[in-house]
Amino acid sequence: MTAQYNMILVVLSYLISVLGSFTSLQLAIAIPQARPGREKRNAILAAGTAMGGGAIWAMHFIAMLAYEMPMPVAYDTFITLVSALIAIASCSIGLAIAGSGVFSVDKLLPAGIFMGCGVAGMHYTGMAAMLMPAEVYYDLNILMISVVIGVLASCAALWLAFHMRGQRQMFGSALIMGMAVCGMHYTGMAAANYRHTGNIQEATFAGAMSGEYLGLSIFVISVALLMFALWITQARRRRRASLAI
Repeated sequence: MTAQYNMILVVLSYLISVLGSFTSLQLAIAIPQARPGREKRNAILAAGTAMGGGAIWAMHFIAMLAYEMPMPVAYDTFITLVSALIAIASCSIGLAIAGSGVFSVDKLLPAGIFMGCGVAGMHYTGMAAMLMPAEVYYDLNILMISVVIGVLASCAALWLAFHMRGQRQMFGSALIMGMAVCGMHYTGMAAANYRHTGNIQEATFAGAMSGEYLGLSIFVISVALLMFALWITQARRRRRASLAI
């Protein structure tokens, strides 16, 4: 079964991953400075949502829609939402582990492994959301490589989140993180093989997500939300700076 990528959506998937990575790095600055309790939890959740929801899940879903197959494909809404929650939860927990107390390599490895496995879980859960007249089976070797890439990318993301401070450094780091996240996704896609099973009932698509412009819509909504988060973050910093004078 032959398929091809829509290169416009492939580029958009990388761009949203870069923007999500940059936003999460901006938000992660507040984690070490936050007071224990509600303030720290909010800082972790904000950075985890930007990283898991923007840099990883939105990139993943747009890239899935970029994969054009010679058959009708839709996505189960519930399973897709579960995959998004897995990404956000795993990134938030990874940030919480790495950001508890003084950041150290001893915390980086378990946090990166947990987060990387969570990201891989998100990817393959998202694959399970595909509704189509075919079944998916995986090359186990390539699948394991994709998980390793996910763990390495997560370790890099966590290290950068607690070390990068300058705007230029963060932007450069976001470009690298975007490449790493995309590398994990497209390696995972390379592990997948499809076996046609016959015609699918149209009723199966009821309530599922599909549409020609769905990828572009997800991109626009994600960009708007991430830009709003950046604006709020910058506004808070300016207010705190003015109060400190």
